[in-house]
Amino acid sequence: MKARFTSASVVALAASILAVPAFAQETAQADNAGGIEEIVVTAQKRVENVQDVPIAISAFGGTALKERAVADISALSGIAPNVNLDGGTPFSGSSAVLSATIRGIGSDDFAFNIDPGVGIYLDGVFLARTVGANQDLPDVERIEVLKGPQGTLFGRNTIGGAISIVTHNPGKDFRLTGDLTTGSFDLLRARATLDLPLTDSLAASLTGAVTSRSGFQKRIPYNGSAAEMRAIANSDPFTSFNNADYSTSSRQSADNNMSLRGKLRWDDGGAFRATLSGDYTNQDSSGQNNSLLGVSFPPGPFAPTNPLPGTGINPINPAGGFLFAGLYNFCIGSTQAEIAARGASAICGARGTSVNPGRLLGSLAGVNTDADPTNNRLPWDGRFITGDPDKTYATGPTLNKLRAWGFAGNLEYDLAEGLMVRSITSYRKTDWKAGSDLDGSPLSMLELTFSQNQQQFSQEVQLLGSNLLDGKLNFVAGAYYFKEDGDLHDYVTFDEGLLQVDGPNSFDTKNYAFFGQVDFRVNDWIGITLGGRYTKETKLFEGGQQDLNGGNYKLFGCANAAGTIFPFGDFPLAPPQAAGGPPCFAALSYPDPTNPVRVYVPGMNRKTFSNFAPKIGVQLHPNDDVMVYGSYSEGYKTGGWTTRLTNPQGNVAPDFDEEIAETFEVGVKSTWLDRRLQVNIAAFSTNYKNVQLNQQVGTSPTIDNAGTARIKGVELEAIVAPVKGLTINASVGYLDAYFTALSASVLRPDVAGPIPGLREGAVVGGQLPKTAKWSTNLAPRYELGLGNGGSMVFLADWTHKSAVWNDVARYLPLRRQPIDIVNASLTYREPGGKWDLTVGATNLTDERYLVSAGANDAAGVYFGSYNRPREWYARVGFKF
Repeated sequence: MKARFTSASVVALAASILAVPAFAQETAQADNAGGIEEIVVTAQKRVENVQDVPIAISAFGGTALKERAVADISALSGIAPNVNLDGGTPFSGSSAVLSATIRGIGSDDFAFNIDPGVGIYLDGVFLARTVGANQDLPDVERIEVLKGPQGTLFGRNTIGGAISIVTHNPGKDFRLTGDLTTGSFDLLRARATLDLPLTDSLAASLTGAVTSRSGFQKRIPYNGSAAEMRAIANSDPFTSFNNADYSTSSRQSADNNMSLRGKLRWDDGGAFRATLSGDYTNQDSSGQNNSLLGVSFPPGPFAPTNPLPGTGINPINPAGGFLFAGLYNFCIGSTQAEIAARGASAICGARGTSVNPGRLLGSLAGVNTDADPTNNRLPWDGRFITGDPDKTYATGPTLNKLRAWGFAGNLEYDLAEGLMVRSITSYRKTDWKAGSDLDGSPLSMLELTFSQNQQQFSQEVQLLGSNLLDGKLNFVAGAYYFKEDGDLHDYVTFDEGLLQVDGPNSFDTKNYAFFGQVDFRVNDWIGITLGGRYTKETKLFEGGQQDLNGGNYKLFGCANAAGTIFPFGDFPLAPPQAAGGPPCFAALSYPDPTNPVRVYVPGMNRKTFSNFAPKIGVQLHPNDDVMVYGSYSEGYKTGGWTTRLTNPQGNVAPDFDEEIAETFEVGVKSTWLDRRLQVNIAAFSTNYKNVQLNQQVGTSPTIDNAGTARIKGVELEAIVAPVKGLTINASVGYLDAYFTALSASVLRPDVAGPIPGLREGAVVGGQLPKTAKWSTNLAPRYELGLGNGGSMVFLADWTHKSAVWNDVARYLPLRRQPIDIVNASLTYREPGGKWDLTVGATNLTDERYLVSAGANDAAGVYFGSYNRPREWYARVGFKF
């Protein structure tokens, strides 16, 4: 029976949290008296104690993040309840891409047409793309994870929540801090921050970080028979096909990164303050690790139905749509007569066409059945599955090349006591290339490369009132403008070139919004919150996807075996319709007569969105250390277009609409025992509408508003500091996130229907992807004073998460099983505080699980990326 969230669940979980030594929301350390330090946040655009903010927030200080070996955003996933942050998404081939899901809502894709569901903010600036959002954290002052829709103050695409990264501001005193780290896989990391006061009112800071590390997944040669090795040598190398980049490597998941951040801050103690900042990041390394998890049909000869293109369900593969994987085996393993009898001479013939810039490659027809054994090719089957997450037979592209930089200006002016105006202006740019060999073999069955160029400009103006009317009134009002444009070019090679996707896309988005929130303390007992945000957005998109092999023309008799297609007539073979019918490009629904192999409708597409996101809240204050709150909030995620088409869809670009989330939340924030115990509880229920689901339709990952969902859950976070030097942080999250409706397109047998032993299929009542039902973290920390004035810090960290589906169709090979991750470290701090030495290890039990995974039945490939293995590290920190 499906578990449902009830009030009894809250009571039971609350009892469990008080029955153990402690659970923690924050990473604050115990002070000298043994109490819990205060942590301030800016979740409501003003500086507040986190305990006074009526929002479920997980806040982490910079020192604690370093102690817990959190080097990038994705590492927060284990220590924040009901949060899933993965470095990498299916197809991206790069851990620089962030897949963020909070309370079951987010996005597991990187494409330009798909906006994130969790907003990432760097010093108040929204990062519009998931590419580059998995930020390195060399100089972080704190990170705030805000859970639930944040539409009122943060705007669009914070439907699941927001992650706010606050970096170090220049200090008024000279200071040099940093660390050097070495460890597993030739790790070398150096980070330093310099504070340099220039005058009494002007200070600068400069942070630099460099990381170098070998990849943990080795590319090993396939060691087959002599005949197999000759067949592999006959395969077309990935350099034979169009790519964004042809870089390769003997190891995957390596690091070769550097970053710089500079800040200049003016503050003379008067009414005006200004902070100017700039940052630059460069990554140039191999791509993310990838393992072949399975193939989509049993070994043996392929026997396609008649006619070859067919529709409906393939009897060999019940899901249908497994055309190109089986077709490749059919072409190489059948005789010329068998191929001709199936009408497949053209599709098995030369790869490429006469009407596009693709490369014309040789024929696959009958190479394994002719009299020449020297031209044989290996069939596609499960022989390339290594069963080892650290080894792969891949030989294709593997790269991650990212350059990201930006400038920002934060200006503040005090109009009067308690009244301030703030301006945040920013420009950012990213240039990215990535590539991945998803089939994990020496063949080119599913190889992808991408190039993306993006730039954005944003301007936000805020009017803030703090502690007005004798401390009863706080408010924020503002306006926001955002503009983004760029391009993404996809190159995907299927099954030795039987399908060659070349997909240029361009985007342009403009957005403006007006927002406000008022917090009024009626009396000592009661406070109320009212807020809202109106957003207007216009999106432009043009897609240019084309198939450089012209596969449909070859399948339907509009091409010959030499690669010549006849889109407009003069068919040497059977025309698709009777004589006098429309030409091939029209009969097959190709939309552009000037480019017969283009599958996406030409011209600029336009969509306009508008939204009003309200927030209503009530807070009760029984005393100064306890706050009980309730709230209703909304958020939305903008819509767009499906871009990854490999078949023509007619003359209308397939689009999808915005998502909406409506959340009711109640919570308690409390501090007890003279600040030695802090317990925070939040319970929530979300109605999630127009869910943008990523479905595999044939060869194409497509997006559609294909479902609605209900999300219920509870979070408990606390910290206990029972004695001097000891703190225990922990959290428990429970999430019941399930579909309440699914469209017929999702439930189709060939899209996401059940297949015994392979996939459970998408079902109403099924768990949302990337959503663990239970998440638990426990992190005791003990600092022991030594006789010389120094200290030893002992830290352990245990994370448990229940099983997670990595996709909507719930493929069994792609499922992330329950995980238990243990980290530990030991630090010595010298008496003067000038340096410290840490030795530690992550993933002590060497637990391996799928971070991201995907299935492409048409290519015949199930693939996935595993987490990092057990690793050790040693770090020397310094401070002057």
